[in-house]
Amino acid sequence: MAYNLESLLQILEQILHPDHHQPWSLDPNRRPQIESLLQKARFLKDFSENSFSVVAGYRKQSLENQIRDASHDAEDILESHLVEQILTSQEDESFIFSPPDLEKVIRELDSAKEEMMTIMSSSQIADSSSPVVSSRQDPNPKNIIVGVDEDLIHLKGQLIGQPPKALLVIPIVGMGGIGKTTLARNLYDDPSVISHFDTRAWATISQNYNEQKLRDVLLNLLGCVTGKPNDEMLGKEDDEIAVYLHQALISRRYMIVLDDMWDVKPWDDIRRFFPDKENGSRIIVTTRESSVADYTGSGSSHHQVNLLKDDESWNLLHQKVFAQEETCSPELEKVGKKIAEGCRGLPLAIHVIGGILSQAKRSQDFWEQVSDNVSSTIGDEGEQFSNILSLSYNHLPNHLKSCFLYMGAFPEDYEIHSSRLINLLVAEGLVRPISDKSLEEAAEMYLKALMDRNLIFVSKKGTNGNVKSYSIHDLLRDLCVRKVHEEKFLSVNGWAPDDLARSTTCLRRVCSHGPFSIEDAYISTEQIRLARSFLLFDHKRQSVASPAIYELRLLRVLDILQIIFNEFPEEILQLVNLRYLALTVSQTLPSSISRLCNLQTLLVQRGGLLGIMGATMVMRGILDMTRLRHIKLKGQRAYIKYHGEDRNRFVVLDKLQTLSPIVVSELTDRLIETLPNLEKLGIFWDEEVDHVRDLSSLHKLYALKCRSSKYNRYNILSNIIFPPSIKKLTLKGCQILDHHMNEIGKLPNLEILKLQYCYFQSGNWELAEDVEFCRLQFLLMKGLKLVNWTADDTHFPRLEHLVIAYCFDLEEIPLAIGDIPTLKVIEVQQCGDSALDSAREIQETQVDIGNDDLQVRILG
Repeated sequence: MAYNLESLLQILEQILHPDHHQPWSLDPNRRPQIESLLQKARFLKDFSENSFSVVAGYRKQSLENQIRDASHDAEDILESHLVEQILTSQEDESFIFSPPDLEKVIRELDSAKEEMMTIMSSSQIADSSSPVVSSRQDPNPKNIIVGVDEDLIHLKGQLIGQPPKALLVIPIVGMGGIGKTTLARNLYDDPSVISHFDTRAWATISQNYNEQKLRDVLLNLLGCVTGKPNDEMLGKEDDEIAVYLHQALISRRYMIVLDDMWDVKPWDDIRRFFPDKENGSRIIVTTRESSVADYTGSGSSHHQVNLLKDDESWNLLHQKVFAQEETCSPELEKVGKKIAEGCRGLPLAIHVIGGILSQAKRSQDFWEQVSDNVSSTIGDEGEQFSNILSLSYNHLPNHLKSCFLYMGAFPEDYEIHSSRLINLLVAEGLVRPISDKSLEEAAEMYLKALMDRNLIFVSKKGTNGNVKSYSIHDLLRDLCVRKVHEEKFLSVNGWAPDDLARSTTCLRRVCSHGPFSIEDAYISTEQIRLARSFLLFDHKRQSVASPAIYELRLLRVLDILQIIFNEFPEEILQLVNLRYLALTVSQTLPSSISRLCNLQTLLVQRGGLLGIMGATMVMRGILDMTRLRHIKLKGQRAYIKYHGEDRNRFVVLDKLQTLSPIVVSELTDRLIETLPNLEKLGIFWDEEVDHVRDLSSLHKLYALKCRSSKYNRYNILSNIIFPPSIKKLTLKGCQILDHHMNEIGKLPNLEILKLQYCYFQSGNWELAEDVEFCRLQFLLMKGLKLVNWTADDTHFPRLEHLVIAYCFDLEEIPLAIGDIPTLKVIEVQQCGDSALDSAREIQETQVDIGNDDLQVRILG
C-alpha cells in the first residue's frame, strides 16, 4: 500500500486544530464526525505499519486498495468543500467550515478495519519470520567493488600508464546493473588518476538522448572543467558552448567519462569537440551495447565487465549485510550463499537484497524466506532481475514505499536536488512528524533509509558532506515506474492504464517530461480534476501553460519552473490548496498571493527580458502567509523587497526556515524578531545601512550568504553581528578589513567558509596568533583581491579541503598550510605563477616527509 494515510491525517489535524491565521473555524456539529474519522485513520495507519505489515497475499492487496480509495474519497470531500468555501468567501472574512456528511467514508474504514482483523486472525505468522527492521545502518554505505581488482588495475594502466600519447577512448561494456558506472566512478575518483590529469569531466548520456540532451551534456562537461555555467553561458547556442568546451580542453591533459551511452549518435555529435594534442588524454565510455563500444573504441578491444562468480557474490553480500565487527553464523552463511547464488552474479541485485537483510533482524527463517523468493523467480533474465529487485520494494514500510514511488516522477538520469525533493515530499503530505524533528529532517531520514536499502544513491555531496542530490539506477527506476502504474500513484507524460481509460478513477499526480497539454494526453480532464500535483520537467522553456492546469483546484504542488510568465498568472490564486509553488515570472508578485494561505514553499525564478532587467521582487502580502517554510528567489538581480505598507507589520513567521535573498534595508530589527526559526538566510547589500544588523537572536541560523551589488563598495562586515550557530558562511563582493577575518575566525561552529570576489582593503590576510578557525573543514578563496596571505597550521586545525581559484594577485600559499594534519585536498586553479609554484612546493615537501594522504591538484 503505497498510500500511507499520512496525508489524510494531516488534513484532519488541520481541520480540527486550525491556526489563528486561517480564515475559517470548524462547525462544532461536525467535530465528532471528524474526530471519529481521525481515530479510525490513525488505527489503520498504525496497525498496517506494524502487526499487519508481515501479512502477504491477494486479500491484503485488495484491502489496501480499499483503504487507499476510502482515504482518497475522504480527502476529496474535505478539501473540495474547504476550497469552495475559501473561494466564495470575501477577502479577510472568516467563515464556519461545515464539511458534508462523511458517514459513507467512515463505514468504508470500519469495514477495512474488520477485514484487517479477520485476515490477521486467520494468518499463522511466526514471529521469527517477521522482517523486523533494525536500527542498524548499512555498514558499507559506499559503493563496494568486489571481483574487479584485475579490471581496475588494467583500466588504470590504460589511463595513467605508458600507453600511446594519442587520445585513447576506452569503452566499458556490460549489462544493466553489473557495475559499469561504479567501476568508472572508482577510476574517476582514484587519487592517482586525479593527480595525473589536469582536468576531469563526467556526463551521463542515457537512453532518451536527443538534440536538447546534447546541450545538457555539453554544459555538464563544461561545468566540470570551468565551473558552473553562468547565465551568459546558458544563453549561448550549442555550437558556441561546444567551442568553449574545446578551448577549455585544448591545452590540458583531460579525462572524460561519457556514462550510459545507448547508441552511436551521441558520439557522432560530440566527438569533434575533444581535442587530441597527443598529451595522454583519455575518454571512458560506458555502454550496454557492444556495437557502441566497437564504434567508439580507439581500434582496441573494449573492456567487458562480467557477472560475479558465486564466491564473489557471497563476498559482496556479506560486506553489504555485516559490519566489520559482526560475524555471520554458519546457519546464516549457508542460506546467505543460496541468496547470493540466486542473484546470479548481478551486483545491483546483490546490493538491493543486501539492503533488505542489513535492515532486518538476523533470523534464519526470514533469510530462508528471502532465499525462496529469490530462487523462485522465473522467466527471462531481465524478468528475473526485476523480480529480485521487487523484493526490496515489497519489504519497505508504507511510508517509504510512497517516498520511493515519488522518484518515478523524475526523468531518467535526472539529478534530483535534495532540497527540492524534501520540500515536495513535505508538501505532498507524505512525511509524518517525528518527535523533536522538523518535517524536513523527517524527510531526510526517509531518504537515508532508502539509501541504506540501496534503492537510491547519492549523486552529489556538498562541501560539508551533506547530500546535495540523489539519483536512481535505471533498473530500479524501471521498477519504480512499473509500481507507479500498478499503484496508480501518478501519471507520467499523460499515461493512463487501459482500465483507467474506461473508468472515472482520478489520478492523484501528473508529471510531464516534455511539452505537455492535457488536451493532447491520454488522460482526460475529468480523470485529473482531483489531482494534487502537477510537475513539469522540460528541457526547453515554454511560454504558455495548458489552461486546464488552472482548473485543478485541489492542487497541493504546482512545479512549472520551465514556463516563463511575463506577468504573474492570476489564475494561480484560485489554487488555494497549494503547498508548493515554483514558477518563473518577470514581474512583481501581486499582494493577493497571500490568498494562498496554505503555501509552504515559494520558489520564484526571474525570467524573460523584464526579469533580467528588473532589480528586485517586491513581496507584497508575504507576511500574511504564516504557513510558509521556504521563500527562495533564483536568478540574477532577484531579491526580496517588502512593499512599503508591509514594513510596519509584526506577524511572527515561526515556520519560516529559508529566506533568500532579502535586501538589507528590509532586514530590520523588527523583522528579525518575527523569524525565530530561520535556518538559511541570504542578504543582498544594495546600499549603506544606518545601523548594525544583529542576527545573534537567530539561534537556529546555520547558513548565511552576504552579497554586495557594488564590488568593494559597502563595508558589510562592520555592520553585521553573526550568530554563533553559523556553520556555513558565504561572502560575495564584500570589502574585508584587517580585523574582519579575526572576528569570523571566532565563530565556534563555522565549518564552511566561501570567500568569492571579495576585496581585502590592505591587500593582506594576516591572522592573529590567537585566532583559530576551530571547526572549519572547507575553505574557498575565489576571485579575491588579495596579495599576501599569512597563516599556518594552527589557524586551521581541522581544515580538510582548500580551494583557491582565480586569485591572480596572490603571491603564495603559506607553506605551513601543508602541515595541517587533517588536510586532504588542495585545489589551485587559474592563479598566478608564484602561487602555483608555492602549491607545488607544498606538494613536494609533503611527499618528502611521507605524507601521501594530501592531494595537491593544480589546474592552470
